This record gives sequence, structure tokens and C-alpha cells, in this order.
Amino acid sequence: MADTRTPPDTEAEEPGTTTGSPSVRPAGQANPRRTRTKATAGSGWTAALLVSPTLLVLSIVVLYPTLMALRESLYGVKGLDPTTGFIRTTEPFVGLENYSQIFGAAGDRFWNAFWNTTFFTVVTVGLETVIGVAMALIMHKAFRGRALVRAGILVPWAVPTAISALLWRWIFHSDGVANALIGHQILWTTEGFHAKVAVIVAEVWKTAPFIGLLVLAGLQVIPNEVYEAARIDGAGALRRFWHITLPLVKPALLVAVLFRCMDALRMFDLPYILIGAQKNSVETLSMLAQHEASNVRFGPASAYAVLLFLYVFLIAFAFVRLLGTDLVGGTERSSSPGRTRRRRFAALRRAEVAA
Repeated sequence: MADTRTPPDTEAEEPGTTTGSPSVRPAGQANPRRTRTKATAGSGWTAALLVSPTLLVLSIVVLYPTLMALRESLYGVKGLDPTTGFIRTTEPFVGLENYSQIFGAAGDRFWNAFWNTTFFTVVTVGLETVIGVAMALIMHKAFRGRALVRAGILVPWAVPTAISALLWRWIFHSDGVANALIGHQILWTTEGFHAKVAVIVAEVWKTAPFIGLLVLAGLQVIPNEVYEAARIDGAGALRRFWHITLPLVKPALLVAVLFRCMDALRMFDLPYILIGAQKNSVETLSMLAQHEASNVRFGPASAYAVLLFLYVFLIAFAFVRLLGTDLVGGTERSSSPGRTRRRRFAALRRAEVAA
């Protein structure tokens, strides 16, 4: 009779393997599944150790100031105490009173700055996207003098914002170049819609090359064979742009638009220098916070800053949430990491059994 007992140098079938296909390992050999688990844990600790300096820097320059601003927004202003009649030497704790005043007594000014900020963001980013893509297409073409054209397009982005605002303030002066070109006398730097137009023109001129630069980086990784195949199939220039260029450059374009939206929502220096402070036509949330801080009202200023932070955070979160897959160029939306690991392990076991 044949001996059917399990030899001492083998192990029984591993839990989870296919019935009828035992996995035999020599004695003393480590369990591959357990080894992979230890390797994954080790890789996780290594990744956490490598990322920790970045997290530390972000905590210092982002998390700590945000928490301090949130704390400061809960305190009032130094000055005369209406209940006692004495001068306060410290800022009193007022809780959410600063926020209630923003949405109450100061509500009109807050909502005006809020709509100005939103209007500038939507209009400038929209125009910059169109002009930036056109700039990228021009810079991507092969022609004589391309390096000079690229340098000329990128010069406005390299100019500091304060210098750019002073330059456009001279252009939009009552006797400046803008009025000389249109043949009308318009006071661009005063109250009115024309002040918004001046800010939009200066902002688009300044930052459209930024989007063009990022889109150009996306264009340079598209192989020429794709365009040649489409040209052979009879696709025109517009069709090649719509069905080839735009889908392939979409991740880079979305990243550029996201960065520009976050930057435009925090717009301060350009309208402040070009038009001036406390102008209802161009006053933004950042300008409102700066005005309160310059008057030593740090509590209300921090409250404005916290509201602006929440606004920027919600816009960025919604942008990444809706278009997060496109930002990284991924295609799988429903595969979780755990499910992916289980599928890979099952495939590996099937390969071992088949061998």
C-alpha cells in the first residue's frame, strides 16, 4: 500500500488556494504572502520617512499660520471697553462676533469683494486659458526665430507683478497710450467698470504665458506619428486639435487652470497698485483683509483671511474631486488599492499553480 502521509519536508495547502492544486514548498522556506506583507510594511515606513521632511515644512508654513489665523479671528480689537470705560491692553475674546459682523453690518462690503474676486477669477482664467493654449501652439511650431518668439512670450510672466502694475498704470493714465489708441478720454484708474477692464487686461497679459508654458510642456510629449497618421486619414487642422491635441494635453491644461484659479482668488497686488485701495469696483477679499490689518484690526482681518482660505480650499477641493483622475492622467476610477492587491495576488497564485 502506498504511503499517503505528508512528507516532513513539505507543507499542507495554503488557505485560499484552489482546491486540488496544493502549493508545495520546501521546509524552512518563508511564506511568500507573509514576505510580501512585510515588504509592503517596510516600503510604507520608508515612504513615510522620505515624505516626513515635506510634511514638516508644510506644517510650519501652512498648517501653523492657518491655525493661528483661525485663533486670532476669535478675538476683538484693543481699545475702549464700552462696559467698563477703561482702555483694554489685550485683545478680548469675542468668539464668532467678527464673522457675524462680516455677514451683518459689513455684509455689503464683504459680498462686493466676494463677487469682484469671483468675477476676476472666472474672466481672467478663461481668457488666459484660450490665449495660453494659442501661445503654446505657436511656441510648439518649428520655424526660424522660434527661440526669440518663446522668449518674447515669456517675458510678461517673468516681470514682477508690482512692476507690471506700475507699467499698466502708466498705459492707462488719462494721457497714456490706451486713451491715445482708442481716441477717447477714459479715467481707467477711477471707479467703474472700466477699472475692472484695466485689471483684467493687465492680469491676462501678465499670467497667460504661465498657462502657455505648462501646455507647451504637454505638447512636447505628444509623438509626431499620431499627427502624421491623422493627416494621412484626412483629418484637418481643427479636427486634429480637437481630437488629438486637446485630449492628450488635457492633464497639463487642467493643472495650469487649477493653479491659476487658486492664484486669481488671492489677487491683491495688481489691483491695489494699478487702481488703488478702497475702490469698490476692484476691491477683492485679500484687499479687504489687508485694509483691516493696516488699521490694527487683526481680529476682523483674520476672519476675512479665514473666509478667503475656505473659499480657495472649497474651489480647489471641488476641482480636484471632479477632475482628479484627469489631473494625473489615470483611467481607473473604481479600483481600490486593496482590490488591486487582491487581484494581483490571485493572478500570481494562478501563475504558480499553472507552473
